[in-house]
Amino acid sequence: MVYSVTVTQLIEKMDLKNHTPEIDTDKILIQDPGMNRPAVQFGGFFEHFDAGRIQICGNVEHAYVAAMHTEEENKRIMDEFFSYKPPCLIFCRGLEPYPFIIEMAKKHGVPVLTSDAVTSAFVHEVDRWLHVELAPRISVHAVLVDVYGEGVLIMGESGIGKSEAALELLKRGHRLVADDVVEIKKVSDATLVGRAPDITRHFIELRGIGIIDVKSLFGVECVKIDQNIDLVINLEEWSKDTEYDRLGLEDNYMEFLGNKVVSHNIPIRPGRNIAIIVESAAVNHRQKKMGYNAAQELYNRVTQNIMKGNGGGDKQ
Repeated sequence: MVYSVTVTQLIEKMDLKNHTPEIDTDKILIQDPGMNRPAVQFGGFFEHFDAGRIQICGNVEHAYVAAMHTEEENKRIMDEFFSYKPPCLIFCRGLEPYPFIIEMAKKHGVPVLTSDAVTSAFVHEVDRWLHVELAPRISVHAVLVDVYGEGVLIMGESGIGKSEAALELLKRGHRLVADDVVEIKKVSDATLVGRAPDITRHFIELRGIGIIDVKSLFGVECVKIDQNIDLVINLEEWSKDTEYDRLGLEDNYMEFLGNKVVSHNIPIRPGRNIAIIVESAAVNHRQKKMGYNAAQELYNRVTQNIMKGNGGGDKQ
């Protein structure tokens, strides 16, 4: 599935000035997160032109147009440039587009916009925003919470206690991102970002009580719009016939959109405090990212102790 944003959304997000207000930007879609600096095209070379991308102009492109051609040549080149129907042309640094550029843009229905931002900073910000908005995505039945800065996705069958665990984590000072349905976006090959659908954002469903508004009940400091997903906690009914990991020497993973995330299966029994277990898992995961593995440390100590014992036996 191909996702898109409108040029109107881009204008609002980046606070752009529109020099062609008669063009309906609600109907112009951006589907490519890349951007193009059209200096080569302004010189009249259009082979391999990425016309589906946003076109960004800075000082170089602005000065090049003024210096290299006569006005008639510039009009001809701009006529051809806009005939490829790029989503929009944006001038940075508050540079004013030349009248013949606006004239040709209107002819072909392409918006011309300006930003006061420095070109490099603008490109970086738009690139970040577009890669999030246009990222591949899926929806999963889960709860997403921010625990000590780690994005923990709590999964499990319906009714197993995911929302109750999230509520206890909120009372312990952590933050809710999404309950029941989590929309996961693949921002890069290393990053998954989760958020709630707009309609259910900041709400939790508690069986026997109903829907509660977390932001109103606990305050804005207990909610978050989105969060990178760092860890998966899969809650399951405890079974005496199942062998559970007791050391954690090897990580297990769950895959979303081709990205792997560390996963733990947590058996549920009466009396277990799931919130404390989730907190401990989040801190332990952070320790591993910082280079310390408690399970490996214990294994090394046991191994060293065995080697010392064997050594002592040889001496006797």
